[in-house]
Amino acid sequence: MKIGFFDSGLGGLTIMNAVTKELPQYDYEFYGDTANLPYGDKKEEEIFELTKRGIEHLFAKDCLLIIVACNTASTETLRKLQTEYLQINYPDRRILGVIIPTIEKLLEERIEEAILIGTNRTIESRKYHIELNKYTEAPKLNSIATPSLVPLIETQKYDEAYAQICSIIDSRTTEKGIILGCTHYTTLNAKLSDRYREDNFKIISQDEIIPKKLHEYLNRHPELEKRLGKNSKRNIYLTKHSEIYDKFLADLLGGVFIDD
Repeated sequence: MKIGFFDSGLGGLTIMNAVTKELPQYDYEFYGDTANLPYGDKKEEEIFELTKRGIEHLFAKDCLLIIVACNTASTETLRKLQTEYLQINYPDRRILGVIIPTIEKLLEERIEEAILIGTNRTIESRKYHIELNKYTEAPKLNSIATPSLVPLIETQKYDEAYAQICSIIDSRTTEKGIILGCTHYTTLNAKLSDRYREDNFKIISQDEIIPKKLHEYLNRHPELEKRLGKNSKRNIYLTKHSEIYDKFLADLLGGVFIDD
């Protein structure tokens, strides 16, 4: 069986790429809903139905464990999928998100105040704040919606996206870190980390968080780990294809892996 990744677009590929470097032995399946992105401005009912469609595709492809590598879908939809859909249809399988591992990383950094950037839906849901408020010594978290970033990154206008994030960081005076609250933003992690390293400003990016957290999860659940295929296979499915995605896949993964 496989480890699956779901995202509204290509951002989740950076997560899968990071995971495959940490855990290269497993078989992986990716579903990118590029025909319906961005999710950030959609209503919750539509996000749920689109995400469920992707989850069903991944389960049909023999995925045992699925990571919803989409912060927007992880706000409300993930819990509903876990408590309702999964229990009825696939009780022996698992769906995990990216928000709680990110909150755990923020707490580990011991930052007193941080910025969260994300889609409109992620920010409006206040899911990060809800989870953070469960801890007694939680840092202050200030949130900013950045809806233009996903379209910029999807069209590989990285310089414009990078400049926008830098402008946000440079305009702040009290925060000591930023959560890149969308997996699309992880494509800019390395460049942002280089720029702000000397300022001791933390870039909290999910491509660095999820591989370690998944590794720990599998160690805690050997009953799942032993069921996973270990042939180092990779497969990618996109609901809408374009030539620009070929370049992205080639640059990121060293080749084009498309399931027709």
